[in-house]
Amino acid sequence: MAESENGSAAKRLKTHETGDTEQKHTDNEQHSDGDEISSDSPVSGFEITRILRESAREKNIFVHGKVKDQDAVVILEKSPIRQDTLPELLKSSTLKLEMRNDVYSTYKLQAPAHLNEIKTTVVCPATEKHIKKYLRQEIFLVEESGEDYRQLTLPYISGQSFSVQWVHNILDKKAEADRIIFEDPDPNTGFVLLPDFKWDQKQPEDLYLIAIVHRRDIKSLRDLTSEHLPLLKNIRSKGEYTIKQQYGIPPSKLRIYLHYQPSYYHLHVHFTSLDYEAPGCGVERAHLLSDVIQNLQADARYYHNRSLTFPLRADDGLLIRFKEAGKL
Repeated sequence: MAESENGSAAKRLKTHETGDTEQKHTDNEQHSDGDEISSDSPVSGFEITRILRESAREKNIFVHGKVKDQDAVVILEKSPIRQDTLPELLKSSTLKLEMRNDVYSTYKLQAPAHLNEIKTTVVCPATEKHIKKYLRQEIFLVEESGEDYRQLTLPYISGQSFSVQWVHNILDKKAEADRIIFEDPDPNTGFVLLPDFKWDQKQPEDLYLIAIVHRRDIKSLRDLTSEHLPLLKNIRSKGEYTIKQQYGIPPSKLRIYLHYQPSYYHLHVHFTSLDYEAPGCGVERAHLLSDVIQNLQADARYYHNRSLTFPLRADDGLLIRFKEAGKL
């Protein structure tokens, strides 16, 4: 639902499982078991324009093209091999020998169709911002002081059309209500907890959940003060308890953090398994929730004044603002 990214326009399609991206779906039929069935496949008429990005290591590809004369981005990603389906995979697949040398041999394995799925995400209609988001670009680190935030960053993000309507749809139960695994309805300290679409909900080792706060006046880490400590502590304690009860994962095996800059400007907290190397969990962007709480306990306005470092892509308008201001 994830990081990212501001996806009121996104649709998700997957033949058998839920999709993956930080954008939210709006019009596919959602079933209680998490599967989606689309009556009109948006990829059947997809016309490829260019490859935005691909990764052999991560087994994914990002493609820009057209669907019925509308710009679209299609993301194809190989589903992970699951332990519970491994015996069937090995027994039911066909093997074609490619090479044998001493004790080593390599094969092409053709798995049964239901074990050989490709997770497919469709963003349509895709804006120029969506397309740039998925385009491989050079990355720069920016150091932002509190004053930089007020003078450069805040005016920039306030002037951009970063829609969080899809977040409001979740909070208002207009979308994804059946995916919420926990809710505290308190208007000041409450939140909803639901799986990020990066997680197929098959293996707890890949756990990825998002806590979205009910309050709509907190955009990011920069807005937090000691006033919000009850909210942050509530997210941590109830999030940890729910995950332990539902998935058997103790707090000591969780990575709980906030992004700065966030992928969308409505406060949310990431819960991921330590066994999963989630995108954006590195030191350039992730701030552990426990550290955030301690910092605000020590200084009520810590994040109003502290310099924060974060990555920006080469064509990001905010990076251009910093360059024009002589900050880079």
